[in-house]
Amino acid sequence: MSGKADIGLIGLAVMGQNLVLNMNDKGYKVAVFNRTVSKVDEFLNDAAKGRSTIYGAKSIEEFVSLLTKPRKIMLMVKAGEAVDEFIELLLPHLEKGDLIIDGGNSHYPDTIRRTKYLEEKGLLFIGTGVSGGEEGARHGPSLMPGGNPKAWPLVKEIFQAIAAKTPEGEPCCDWIGQDGAGHYVKMVHNGIEYGDMQLICEAYHLMGTLLKYKAMDMHKVFAEWNKGELNSYLIEITRDILAFKDEDKKPLVDKILDTAGQKGTGKWTVISSVELGIPITLIAEAVYARCLSALKDERVEASKVLKGPKPKFDGDKEEFVEDIRKALLASKIVSYAQGYMLMREAAKEYNWNLNYGGIALVWRGGCIIRSVFLGRIKEAFDRNPNLNNLLMDEYFRKIIKKCEPSWRKVVSVAALNGIPVPAFSTALAFYDGYRSERLPANLLQAQRDYFGAHTYERIDKPRGQFFHTNWTGTGGKVSAGTYVV
Repeated sequence: MSGKADIGLIGLAVMGQNLVLNMNDKGYKVAVFNRTVSKVDEFLNDAAKGRSTIYGAKSIEEFVSLLTKPRKIMLMVKAGEAVDEFIELLLPHLEKGDLIIDGGNSHYPDTIRRTKYLEEKGLLFIGTGVSGGEEGARHGPSLMPGGNPKAWPLVKEIFQAIAAKTPEGEPCCDWIGQDGAGHYVKMVHNGIEYGDMQLICEAYHLMGTLLKYKAMDMHKVFAEWNKGELNSYLIEITRDILAFKDEDKKPLVDKILDTAGQKGTGKWTVISSVELGIPITLIAEAVYARCLSALKDERVEASKVLKGPKPKFDGDKEEFVEDIRKALLASKIVSYAQGYMLMREAAKEYNWNLNYGGIALVWRGGCIIRSVFLGRIKEAFDRNPNLNNLLMDEYFRKIIKKCEPSWRKVVSVAALNGIPVPAFSTALAFYDGYRSERLPANLLQAQRDYFGAHTYERIDKPRGQFFHTNWTGTGGKVSAGTYVV
């Protein structure tokens, strides 16, 4: 059986198994291995039963021997140390030109490091984002490969064959860029996913708390929303969740504890934004909203003593539901605008040549944030590949203009009724800040110069000239070094 497999995969958890079956369905022969070797037999005797072109291996040596050259090995193992451990286990058995692919949710700096490390050894490396969960892996994920460009021709055919397809038949997979670009774009994808989910939750919270809608009422609202501009996977599953009944025929969603978890990619996105100085405020609020939800015991105690207004609504409920829809749409535009701002700045920092319209195309299908909306982003970058911000695109400007009155109304009504809508609120605040010719940072710079002699620029002098004032008359003329935030 030596040299029969087109590609090998290590890591037979659910995602790994489904990717193997997907590859095999598309006509590719696949070798498989798992650290817990018994899982290989379990897979071959269960999900892969009867498939003669999926080959199991009981050791790394046997696994590598099953692969045609140049060998292509995909790791679907836990991000972090496990990836490095398997790379080291594979190295003694590989030859120049062989390829290792990391398909986990690895942190992009690790991918940058691994690409360089393997290149020095004559080997190729790809770090690819894989989005879509179990269903996507099985029937068509969104794939975001980056790494050594020489590696892409080796797997392009396989990756684009197993990837989801747009309605036009285009694969939701293309080369993203060098070293860590693929995993960076996947990280930002996940950050936007955090934002989308929080916005939907705030819409749900407003309808339930203020309008007193029941789960089935909201099911009908989300079903209607999914027919229009908000058509997306996340709206679709929210529709289905709200209609799902527990064994007692009551909505299951009402019985789920309101504490949310996270795996780190949202946090990484926010950290990167701080390092690069890009205000992805909505994604940050979405991450912090999960953190706040986790303080369940503290919130229960606080609810007994910290009082606010009792939610009350006397207006037209259907009209306000439409206001919520428009606020959700406008806020969603801000979320994606911020995500693209971050990717643009990262591309400058790491010398990546990112195709922003192409990224929207990759996200059109298979992934968690897939939506009709992404087609509009692709069109925006087709119109202007150098677009600095989605808010400046004519189509999105028109949408914001149409939604703005409702957006402001929703945020105001929520605040007056004591209902937290951090994502809606920060999206609106960002929009107002971004469209402001002048912000109060002039006072902030004066404060910094007053207490720390950090200097400032003047509106009546050329940019790049810095000044220091002896505000008290008792300080010296020495100023601190300037720095950019």
